[in-house]
Amino acid sequence: MALSTPSSRFALDNLLGSKSTSPPVGPVSPRRASLALGGGGIRCCSSFVAAAERSPSFAAAGKKFQLEDVIEAQQFDREILNGIFDVAREMELIEKNSSGSRLLDGFLMATLFYEPSTRTRLSFESAMKRLGGEVLTTENAREFSSAAKGETLEDSIRTVEGYSDIIVMRHFESGAARRAASTASIPVINAGDGPGQHPTQALLDVYTIGREIGRLDGIKLGLVGDLANGRTVRSLAYLIAKYRDIKIYFVSPDVVKMKDDIKEYLTSKGVEWEESSDLLAVASKCDVIYQTRIQRERFGERIDLYEAARGKYIVDNKVLSVMPKHAVIMHPLPRLDEITVDVDADPRAAYFRQAKNGLYIRMALLKLLLLGW
Repeated sequence: MALSTPSSRFALDNLLGSKSTSPPVGPVSPRRASLALGGGGIRCCSSFVAAAERSPSFAAAGKKFQLEDVIEAQQFDREILNGIFDVAREMELIEKNSSGSRLLDGFLMATLFYEPSTRTRLSFESAMKRLGGEVLTTENAREFSSAAKGETLEDSIRTVEGYSDIIVMRHFESGAARRAASTASIPVINAGDGPGQHPTQALLDVYTIGREIGRLDGIKLGLVGDLANGRTVRSLAYLIAKYRDIKIYFVSPDVVKMKDDIKEYLTSKGVEWEESSDLLAVASKCDVIYQTRIQRERFGERIDLYEAARGKYIVDNKVLSVMPKHAVIMHPLPRLDEITVDVDADPRAAYFRQAKNGLYIRMALLKLLLLGW
């Protein structure tokens, strides 16, 4: 991507005390470096280009970096994760202690959702507004946008980027986010692409594990439910593999087992994994039980397969009784009946705290993508 900027691109009043007419200090992305604008826009120079050319995904400057897009979990390393999590903690303080930040004043975020969403869309929109930005939203782009008339994704992206500074997109096709990012001249965030990935969910999941358990190395993680179609568990597996001494248990009905590409990736990274049909045995060993719903929308007309898979593994008080006291239960939500409601009262039920952490992670990503460090 390149960079499209409004006149208020450098809206750093809260950081500098006055409007800045110069580019942000620090590494500059290829998009920023490639654009030369007059007035308050970006001024291109050779040093910017040199910094931008060092990396296709982010430019390193010491321990700082410039994100360009958020497309897949594999794009992050531990250093980047630590940086994002540090900013997320800053965002938590802003949200809790401030009457309102103007950090992203003058920026517009477009949310382009071709699939239903509650938490992801609303948390991104809340994140943008809490930082002083504005939101352009389309809740069901598959039905109520020009996509219904046959417009290509690429044409939609080229149009929407003319109205906004960053695009958050959910799509029903795996790989759609990468197509959007390769087309756009502004940052693109993958908010879920079919059965592919959901990298911002994985970021908030790992952030939550760290906050709840107190560490990220040495974690024993049980992934439960629809592992074949669940983009959240795929992204989480990719991301947790960045840490040391990880053990992952896969617990799922046969029809929705974890796919081989994830297993092969984990093996290549030295991550130990094991498939099990015994949820109680796995729960007794794990620091985190990550439950997911069986996704009916991924089964098409094979409702018989969906019904066979649904309800096989349920987290209830019986599961709680064997879990370690320090362990937590997580879920990307929404849930159906795979976690019983009486579990909610147990302090180890972390899924609503997990959802709230999504706000801080997404505030951090918007800040880093639009302003850098």
